[in-house]
Amino acid sequence: MTPAEFAYLRDMLKDRSGLIVTEEKQYLLESRLMPLARKTGMPSLSELVAALRAPDGEQLRKDATEAMTINESFFFRDKTPFENFSDVIVPALTESRAATRRLRVWCAAASTGQEPYSIAIQVREMDGKLSGWNVDIFGTDLSGDVLEKAKAGLYSQFEVQRGMPIQMLVKYFKQAGNLWQIDAGIRAMVRLEQFNLLNDFSRFGTMDVVFCRNVLIYFDIDTKRDILNRIAKQLAPDGYLILGAAETVIGITDAFRPVAKSRGLYEVVKGSSGAALPVMGVTPPPPPPAKVAPLGAADSVGQMPATTLPRTTGTTG
Repeated sequence: MTPAEFAYLRDMLKDRSGLIVTEEKQYLLESRLMPLARKTGMPSLSELVAALRAPDGEQLRKDATEAMTINESFFFRDKTPFENFSDVIVPALTESRAATRRLRVWCAAASTGQEPYSIAIQVREMDGKLSGWNVDIFGTDLSGDVLEKAKAGLYSQFEVQRGMPIQMLVKYFKQAGNLWQIDAGIRAMVRLEQFNLLNDFSRFGTMDVVFCRNVLIYFDIDTKRDILNRIAKQLAPDGYLILGAAETVIGITDAFRPVAKSRGLYEVVKGSSGAALPVMGVTPPPPPPAKVAPLGAADSVGQMPATTLPRTTGTTG
Protein backbone atom coordinates (compact mmCIF):
# COMPACT_ATOMS: atom_id res chain seq x y z
CA MET A 1 0.00 0.00 0.00
CA THR A 2 1.44 3.36 -0.98
CA PRO A 3 1.46 6.35 1.41
CA ALA A 4 -1.14 8.06 -0.78
CA GLU A 5 -3.44 5.01 -0.66
CA PHE A 6 -3.09 4.79 3.11
CA ALA A 7 -3.85 8.51 3.45
CA TYR A 8 -6.99 8.12 1.32
CA LEU A 9 -8.28 5.18 3.39
CA ARG A 10 -7.41 6.92 6.67
CA ASP A 11 -9.24 10.10 5.67
CA MET A 12 -12.23 8.27 4.23
CA LEU A 13 -12.73 6.25 7.40
CA LYS A 14 -12.33 9.32 9.60
CA ASP A 15 -14.88 11.30 7.58
CA ARG A 16 -17.43 8.49 7.31
CA SER A 17 -17.24 6.89 10.76
CA GLY A 18 -14.91 8.87 13.01
CA LEU A 19 -12.58 5.88 13.16
CA ILE A 20 -8.92 6.85 13.59
CA VAL A 21 -6.37 4.54 11.90
CA THR A 22 -2.77 5.47 12.69
CA GLU A 23 0.24 4.38 10.64
CA GLU A 24 1.15 1.66 13.11
CA LYS A 25 -2.34 0.19 12.60
CA GLN A 26 -1.96 0.01 8.82
CA TYR A 27 -2.00 -3.77 9.08
CA LEU A 28 -5.66 -3.52 10.15
CA LEU A 29 -6.52 -1.97 6.81
CA GLU A 30 -4.86 -4.83 5.00
CA SER A 31 -6.36 -7.60 7.14
CA ARG A 32 -9.91 -6.24 7.04
CA LEU A 33 -10.10 -4.83 3.55
CA MET A 34 -8.39 -7.62 1.59
CA PRO A 35 -11.38 -9.97 2.08
CA LEU A 36 -13.59 -7.22 0.65
CA ALA A 37 -11.19 -6.76 -2.27
CA ARG A 38 -11.24 -10.49 -3.06
CA LYS A 39 -15.02 -10.64 -2.70
CA THR A 40 -15.37 -7.91 -5.33
CA GLY A 41 -12.83 -9.53 -7.67
CA MET A 42 -9.86 -7.28 -6.94
CA PRO A 43 -6.49 -8.95 -6.27
CA SER A 44 -4.93 -6.02 -4.39
CA LEU A 45 -5.68 -3.11 -2.08
CA SER A 46 -4.42 -0.74 -4.75
CA GLU A 47 -7.22 -1.82 -7.07
CA LEU A 48 -9.71 -1.56 -4.21
CA VAL A 49 -8.59 2.00 -3.41
CA ALA A 50 -8.96 2.94 -7.08
CA ALA A 51 -12.51 1.60 -7.06
CA LEU A 52 -13.27 3.38 -3.79
CA ARG A 53 -12.18 6.70 -5.35
CA ALA A 54 -14.51 6.27 -8.32
CA PRO A 55 -17.67 8.43 -8.48
CA ASP A 56 -19.84 5.30 -8.58
CA GLY A 57 -18.07 3.71 -5.59
CA GLU A 58 -20.47 4.80 -2.85
CA GLN A 59 -21.70 1.30 -1.99
CA LEU A 60 -18.12 0.03 -1.95
CA ARG A 61 -17.12 2.91 0.34
CA LYS A 62 -19.94 1.95 2.68
CA ASP A 63 -18.87 -1.71 2.61
CA ALA A 64 -15.25 -0.77 3.33
CA THR A 65 -16.27 1.40 6.28
CA GLU A 66 -18.35 -1.42 7.76
CA ALA A 67 -15.52 -3.90 7.19
CA MET A 68 -13.25 -1.78 9.37
CA THR A 69 -15.54 -1.86 12.38
CA ILE A 70 -14.63 -4.34 15.11
CA ASN A 71 -17.64 -6.28 16.32
CA GLU A 72 -16.35 -7.78 19.55
CA SER A 73 -19.22 -8.27 21.98
CA PHE A 74 -20.51 -10.75 24.51
CA PHE A 75 -23.36 -11.11 26.97
CA PHE A 76 -23.23 -9.14 30.25
CA ARG A 77 -19.80 -7.87 29.24
CA ASP A 78 -17.73 -6.52 32.17
CA LYS A 79 -20.64 -7.07 34.64
CA THR A 80 -20.17 -3.69 36.35
CA PRO A 81 -22.38 -1.72 33.91
CA PHE A 82 -25.21 -4.17 34.45
CA GLU A 83 -24.75 -4.05 38.22
CA ASN A 84 -24.93 -0.26 38.01
CA PHE A 85 -28.09 -0.56 35.92
CA SER A 86 -29.87 -2.76 38.46
CA ASP A 87 -28.45 -1.33 41.69
CA VAL A 88 -28.16 2.40 40.93
CA ILE A 89 -30.06 3.41 37.80
CA VAL A 90 -33.30 1.45 38.11
CA PRO A 91 -33.93 2.34 41.80
CA ALA A 92 -33.34 6.03 41.08
CA LEU A 93 -35.39 6.24 37.90
CA THR A 94 -38.30 4.09 39.03
CA GLU A 95 -38.77 6.52 41.89
CA SER A 96 -38.60 9.62 39.70
CA ARG A 97 -40.65 8.04 36.87
CA ALA A 98 -43.37 6.56 39.06
CA ALA A 99 -46.04 8.72 37.40
CA THR A 100 -45.18 7.77 33.80
CA ARG A 101 -43.79 4.27 34.42
CA ARG A 102 -41.60 4.51 31.32
CA LEU A 103 -37.85 4.13 30.69
CA ARG A 104 -35.95 4.67 27.44
CA VAL A 105 -32.57 2.94 27.03
CA TRP A 106 -30.26 3.40 24.04
CA CYS A 107 -27.35 1.09 23.18
CA ALA A 108 -25.26 3.25 20.85
CA ALA A 109 -23.02 0.39 19.68
CA ALA A 110 -25.25 -2.65 19.61
CA SER A 111 -22.98 -4.81 17.43
CA THR A 112 -24.38 -8.36 17.20
CA GLY A 113 -26.96 -7.70 19.90
CA GLN A 114 -25.45 -9.10 23.07
CA GLU A 115 -25.58 -5.80 24.97
CA PRO A 116 -29.22 -4.81 24.29
CA TYR A 117 -30.37 -8.39 24.80
CA SER A 118 -28.47 -8.55 28.10
CA ILE A 119 -30.34 -5.42 29.19
CA ALA A 120 -33.66 -6.93 28.09
CA ILE A 121 -32.96 -10.12 30.06
CA GLN A 122 -31.96 -8.06 33.08
CA VAL A 123 -35.16 -6.03 32.82
CA ARG A 124 -37.20 -9.24 32.61
CA GLU A 125 -35.39 -10.61 35.65
CA MET A 126 -36.27 -7.40 37.55
CA ASP A 127 -39.98 -8.03 37.13
CA GLY A 128 -40.65 -7.19 40.77
CA LYS A 129 -39.42 -3.63 40.21
CA LEU A 130 -40.45 -3.09 36.59
CA SER A 131 -43.63 -5.12 36.18
CA GLY A 132 -46.08 -3.14 34.08
CA TRP A 133 -43.50 -0.52 33.06
CA ASN A 134 -42.93 0.53 29.46
CA VAL A 135 -39.26 -0.15 28.83
CA ASP A 136 -38.05 1.04 25.43
CA ILE A 137 -34.70 -0.56 24.51
CA PHE A 138 -33.18 0.31 21.17
CA GLY A 139 -29.79 -0.35 19.70
CA THR A 140 -27.90 1.21 16.82
CA ASP A 141 -24.76 0.32 14.94
CA LEU A 142 -22.77 1.45 11.92
CA SER A 143 -22.77 -2.04 10.39
CA GLY A 144 -25.90 -3.39 8.80
CA ASP A 145 -24.43 -6.90 8.69
CA VAL A 146 -23.97 -7.19 12.44
CA LEU A 147 -27.46 -5.83 13.02
CA GLU A 148 -28.93 -8.55 10.80
CA LYS A 149 -27.22 -11.11 13.00
CA ALA A 150 -28.55 -9.32 16.08
CA LYS A 151 -32.11 -9.34 14.74
CA ALA A 152 -31.91 -13.08 14.09
CA GLY A 153 -30.76 -13.63 17.68
CA LEU A 154 -28.74 -16.72 16.70
CA TYR A 155 -25.48 -17.40 18.54
CA SER A 156 -22.89 -20.15 18.58
CA GLN A 157 -22.06 -22.25 21.63
CA PHE A 158 -18.91 -20.17 22.07
CA GLU A 159 -20.88 -16.91 21.96
CA VAL A 160 -23.48 -17.92 24.53
CA GLN A 161 -20.81 -19.28 26.85
CA ARG A 162 -19.16 -15.85 26.97
CA GLY A 163 -20.89 -14.15 29.89
CA MET A 164 -24.30 -15.81 29.80
CA PRO A 165 -25.08 -17.59 33.11
CA ILE A 166 -26.22 -21.15 32.52
CA GLN A 167 -29.56 -20.61 34.25
CA MET A 168 -30.34 -17.71 31.94
CA LEU A 169 -29.19 -19.68 28.90
CA VAL A 170 -31.68 -22.42 29.72
CA LYS A 171 -34.42 -19.90 30.52
CA TYR A 172 -34.07 -17.52 27.58
CA PHE A 173 -32.56 -19.57 24.71
CA LYS A 174 -33.57 -22.56 22.60
CA GLN A 175 -31.26 -24.75 20.58
CA ALA A 176 -31.54 -24.40 16.81
CA GLY A 177 -29.26 -27.04 15.32
CA ASN A 178 -25.73 -26.15 16.36
CA LEU A 179 -26.79 -22.65 17.39
CA TRP A 180 -28.76 -21.07 20.22
CA GLN A 181 -31.61 -18.65 19.51
CA ILE A 182 -32.66 -16.08 22.05
CA ASP A 183 -36.29 -16.17 23.09
CA ALA A 184 -38.74 -14.35 20.80
CA GLY A 185 -40.13 -12.40 23.75
CA ILE A 186 -36.70 -10.99 24.55
CA ARG A 187 -36.06 -10.14 20.90
CA ALA A 188 -39.38 -8.28 20.81
CA MET A 189 -38.21 -6.03 23.65
CA VAL A 190 -35.34 -4.63 21.52
CA ARG A 191 -35.50 -2.39 18.43
CA LEU A 192 -32.41 -2.35 16.20
CA GLU A 193 -31.54 0.25 13.56
CA GLN A 194 -28.52 1.24 11.51
CA PHE A 195 -27.11 4.61 12.50
CA ASN A 196 -23.87 6.60 12.40
CA LEU A 197 -22.86 8.37 15.60
CA LEU A 198 -21.45 11.21 13.52
CA ASN A 199 -25.00 11.99 12.34
CA ASP A 200 -27.59 14.09 14.13
CA PHE A 201 -29.48 12.05 16.74
CA SER A 202 -31.65 14.82 18.18
CA ARG A 203 -34.57 13.03 16.50
CA PHE A 204 -34.29 10.28 19.09
CA GLY A 205 -36.03 12.37 21.69
CA THR A 206 -35.24 12.33 25.40
CA MET A 207 -33.49 9.24 26.74
CA ASP A 208 -33.08 8.02 30.30
CA VAL A 209 -30.03 5.77 29.91
CA VAL A 210 -27.35 5.60 27.21
CA PHE A 211 -24.91 2.70 26.93
CA CYS A 212 -22.02 4.01 24.78
CA ARG A 213 -19.33 1.48 25.60
CA ASN A 214 -16.05 0.73 23.84
CA VAL A 215 -16.73 3.19 21.03
CA LEU A 216 -15.16 6.52 22.00
CA ILE A 217 -11.69 5.00 22.34
CA TYR A 218 -11.47 4.85 18.54
CA PHE A 219 -12.25 8.56 17.97
CA ASP A 220 -10.10 11.64 18.25
CA ILE A 221 -10.64 14.07 21.11
CA ASP A 222 -12.84 16.49 19.17
CA THR A 223 -15.14 13.70 17.95
CA LYS A 224 -15.39 12.27 21.47
CA ARG A 225 -16.33 15.68 22.84
CA ASP A 226 -18.92 16.24 20.13
CA ILE A 227 -20.61 12.87 20.69
CA LEU A 228 -20.61 13.22 24.48
CA ASN A 229 -22.06 16.73 24.34
CA ARG A 230 -24.81 15.65 21.95
CA ILE A 231 -25.65 12.69 24.20
CA ALA A 232 -25.87 15.08 27.15
CA LYS A 233 -28.45 17.15 25.27
CA GLN A 234 -30.58 14.05 24.63
CA LEU A 235 -30.46 12.71 28.17
CA ALA A 236 -33.11 13.57 30.73
CA PRO A 237 -31.73 15.88 33.46
CA ASP A 238 -31.53 12.90 35.83
CA GLY A 239 -30.46 10.42 33.13
CA TYR A 240 -27.31 8.29 33.05
CA LEU A 241 -24.46 7.58 30.64
CA ILE A 242 -22.54 4.30 30.80
CA LEU A 243 -19.07 4.14 29.23
CA GLY A 244 -16.62 1.27 28.79
CA ALA A 245 -13.97 0.40 31.35
CA ALA A 246 -11.23 2.09 29.29
CA GLU A 247 -13.22 5.25 28.58
CA THR A 248 -13.68 8.49 30.51
CA VAL A 249 -15.08 12.02 30.25
CA ILE A 250 -12.15 13.43 32.22
CA GLY A 251 -10.38 16.16 30.28
CA ILE A 252 -12.85 15.83 27.40
CA THR A 253 -16.07 17.58 28.47
CA ASP A 254 -17.70 19.12 31.52
CA ALA A 255 -21.14 17.89 30.39
CA PHE A 256 -20.89 14.81 32.62
CA ARG A 257 -19.49 13.92 36.01
CA PRO A 258 -18.79 10.47 37.48
CA VAL A 259 -21.34 8.93 39.82
CA ALA A 260 -19.63 8.21 43.14
CA LYS A 261 -18.63 4.59 43.75
CA SER A 262 -20.06 3.49 40.38
CA ARG A 263 -17.28 2.81 37.88
CA GLY A 264 -18.09 3.83 34.32
CA LEU A 265 -21.35 5.56 35.29
CA TYR A 266 -21.90 9.28 34.63
CA GLU A 267 -24.63 11.84 35.20
CA VAL A 268 -25.42 15.05 33.37
CA VAL A 269 -24.05 18.32 34.75
CA LYS A 270 -26.82 20.90 34.54
CA GLY A 271 -25.83 24.13 32.81
CA SER A 272 -22.50 22.77 31.55
CA SER A 273 -20.78 24.34 28.57
CA GLY A 274 -19.54 21.10 27.05
CA ALA A 275 -15.98 22.38 27.26
CA ALA A 276 -12.97 20.25 28.16
CA LEU A 277 -11.83 20.39 31.77
CA PRO A 278 -8.28 19.99 33.11
CA VAL A 279 -7.50 16.46 34.19
CA MET A 280 -6.19 17.75 37.54
CA GLY A 281 -3.95 14.82 38.27
CA VAL A 282 -6.49 12.14 37.45
CA THR A 283 -5.00 9.47 35.21
CA PRO A 284 -7.36 8.20 32.50
CA PRO A 285 -7.83 4.42 32.24
CA PRO A 286 -5.24 2.47 30.21
CA PRO A 287 -6.10 1.57 26.60
CA PRO A 288 -8.11 -1.65 26.15
CA PRO A 289 -7.07 -4.81 24.32
CA ALA A 290 -7.05 -4.37 20.55
CA LYS A 291 -10.20 -6.43 20.10
CA VAL A 292 -12.81 -4.01 21.39
CA ALA A 293 -15.05 -2.32 18.81
CA PRO A 294 -15.74 0.93 17.02
CA LEU A 295 -19.38 0.79 16.26
CA GLY A 296 -21.57 3.69 15.89
CA ALA A 297 -24.16 3.52 13.40
CA ALA A 298 -25.89 4.78 9.63
CA ASP A 299 -29.50 5.88 9.09
CA SER A 300 -32.03 6.83 11.69
CA VAL A 301 -33.95 5.75 14.71
CA GLY A 302 -37.16 7.54 15.47
CA GLN A 303 -39.24 7.26 18.60
CA MET A 304 -39.27 3.51 19.07
CA PRO A 305 -42.40 1.79 20.34
CA ALA A 306 -41.99 0.90 23.98
CA THR A 307 -42.31 -2.59 25.37
CA THR A 308 -44.73 -3.15 28.21
CA LEU A 309 -43.37 -5.84 30.47
CA PRO A 310 -45.59 -8.73 31.42
CA ARG A 311 -46.55 -9.06 35.06
CA THR A 312 -44.95 -12.48 35.35
CA THR A 313 -41.37 -13.54 34.73
CA GLY A 314 -40.21 -16.31 32.42
CA THR A 315 -39.87 -16.75 28.70
CA THR A 316 -42.43 -16.15 26.02
CA GLY A 317 -42.75 -17.18 22.39
